[in-house]
Amino acid sequence: MIEQVFEYAQCVTAPAFVPAGWPGQVRPPGVPGWEATAIAYLLDCCPPDFRAYRVLRNHPIVLAQFATHFVNAYDEASQRGLAAVRTSLNEYVEPDVVEAATEAWLEQGARLARTRRAVALVEEALRGRVFVRKL
Repeated sequence: MIEQVFEYAQCVTAPAFVPAGWPGQVRPPGVPGWEATAIAYLLDCCPPDFRAYRVLRNHPIVLAQFATHFVNAYDEASQRGLAAVRTSLNEYVEPDVVEAATEAWLEQGARLARTRRAVALVEEALRGRVFVRKL
């Protein structure tokens, strides 16, 4: 398990801990300005038009829930696309194109799995969870 340790000596007395999978763009919980970086990250995980909703910009927990649902739906769509790629394209494109499309779906699936974990961790932190290093 890889862990990230952030040191902000002027802000906190001990290094802030975040678990593996924490997004690098988001400051650790409790560090000044961390919620602003969490909001920016979560907005980046959502469709651009989500930025127009004041309730999402002003209420990070609401935004986190929207981001969770959006990323989960995107992941489900990716899984369906992967499941269908061979059967739906075989008649129309060469086998190497089908394989390239399959690889693209697999890469998206891996990226989305990381994003789902990161969004879930940020949402947990916004709900007050304190991450503690396990010895």
